[in-house]
Amino acid sequence: MTRLVHHGRQGRVGLVTIDRPERRNALNLQVKREIVESLQGHAADDEVAVIVLAGAGGCFVAGTDIAEMASMSPTDHLRLDTDRVFQALRQSPKPVIAAVEGYALGGGCELALACDIVVAAEDAQFGQPEIRVGIMPGAGGTQRLLRAAGRHKTALWTLTGQTIPAREAYASNLVSQLVPPGQAVERATQLGLQIAQMPPLAVLSIREALRLGADVPLDTALALERRLFERLFDTQDQREGMQAFLDKRKPAYRGR
Repeated sequence: MTRLVHHGRQGRVGLVTIDRPERRNALNLQVKREIVESLQGHAADDEVAVIVLAGAGGCFVAGTDIAEMASMSPTDHLRLDTDRVFQALRQSPKPVIAAVEGYALGGGCELALACDIVVAAEDAQFGQPEIRVGIMPGAGGTQRLLRAAGRHKTALWTLTGQTIPAREAYASNLVSQLVPPGQAVERATQLGLQIAQMPPLAVLSIREALRLGADVPLDTALALERRLFERLFDTQDQREGMQAFLDKRKPAYRGR
């Protein structure tokens, strides 16, 4: 069976590329399984610090494969674990950056929103058009849009299924950074290389604070942030980082 997802590495950045151009990289079970395998491979590789997720052929992911999904029952979704790829992204031990060119629709939009950072081409299109085929977003679309853009924007987009131009997505906090068309992967990789130079335990702690703090009361989130902050003062990287600052030299972080 020909692989539909390729993985490689550029420096300390792991690359995961969906390559199903004839279907605009639509997510079928094989693509989902291979994305999970690639994420797991990079997670186990000590040389990889950050992962970039992209699509080949000028398109991120135009949606979930409706031809495969149309006849599925609720039991099929449970048995086949069709949500596993989104869980794998949410639970990734390493930061994941989505590099979006072209379309990120339906499951593709949810795939991007599950990442830590979203870099998008200025002419990219996002959206949750599931309502147009009789269903609704089921892998974070309503909830991640709600938390980023608010109720009224989310209602507009999910109840009409209309596409969201990249500039509007950026203004609505769905996109971290806009780049000229064709440069999303390059910029995402640059950001990955930049993050890879940071102290690993601090990266891990910041991601934990962001992930767990978003949906709890502010006082709880602040307490969590403080405990994570204090915990880092028991690391070699904290001592190295501060001493390097005082010595006016580049720090050598070891993740300890």
